[in-house]
Amino acid sequence: MTIHFSCTMCGRCCHDLRLPLSVDEAIDWLGRNGRIQVFCDAIPWPEDPPASNLQAAYKRDRSFPAISGALPVRVTVTLVAAFQGACPNLQPDLRCGIYESRPRTCRIYPAEMNPFVALSPEAKLCPPEAWEARWPAFQNGDGSWTDPSLTATIDQARDAAVHDARMKGALCRLLGLDTAALANEGLMVHTPSREVTRDALLEAKALASHDGDHVLAEWTLVSNRKATGDALASIGARWERHGAEECASEEYVGFFPADQ
Repeated sequence: MTIHFSCTMCGRCCHDLRLPLSVDEAIDWLGRNGRIQVFCDAIPWPEDPPASNLQAAYKRDRSFPAISGALPVRVTVTLVAAFQGACPNLQPDLRCGIYESRPRTCRIYPAEMNPFVALSPEAKLCPPEAWEARWPAFQNGDGSWTDPSLTATIDQARDAAVHDARMKGALCRLLGLDTAALANEGLMVHTPSREVTRDALLEAKALASHDGDHVLAEWTLVSNRKATGDALASIGARWERHGAEECASEEYVGFFPADQ
């Protein structure tokens, strides 16, 4: 089915966000006095799946290998621009103050970067009138995008995610981050200071430019569910139960209610 769309300038997509960024975009964001959070989740990865599993390959290319006790895992790190209320770059007339250099995520929205996620207008912040059939076609019935520049930006964002994976591993080592939620169950959200994060990102870029074997760092998996913890312990993983106490620089965001 062809999907039609036209931006209504409602500004909803510029408020109360956690906006995924590339490494270079995160450095720029911090340079503008923005705040960056580091989202971490991990998936058990005892062996590589067959090449025919394209969804697994997509996840593998955007993560880095690590170890949790006796369990091989792959850790996915997302750098996120976090803000409450209006984006700090949003102008009073709802125009973007950094339009020419805005992050790719902003350029892509409301399209999807992940090829395995279907565009669902109901899941977007845009109002219903933005999706009316009177507007130009946005996505063709075969899933392709009608705008070649949008397609190119999505490709660039995907390439950056692959390119940045190794840097994100170095970044976590430099920041001392070693806890991740189990993929599809939650996220560990780390909020190191602005200055420390920017320095670490610059150093991570320099480290990643040198070839060498990747050192498998030890990671702890975090869950708010006992059943998950028991399953992880049974396969030799290192895990800990999420507690009620949280420090200012670390938060567990669970997708499911905690159990006993």
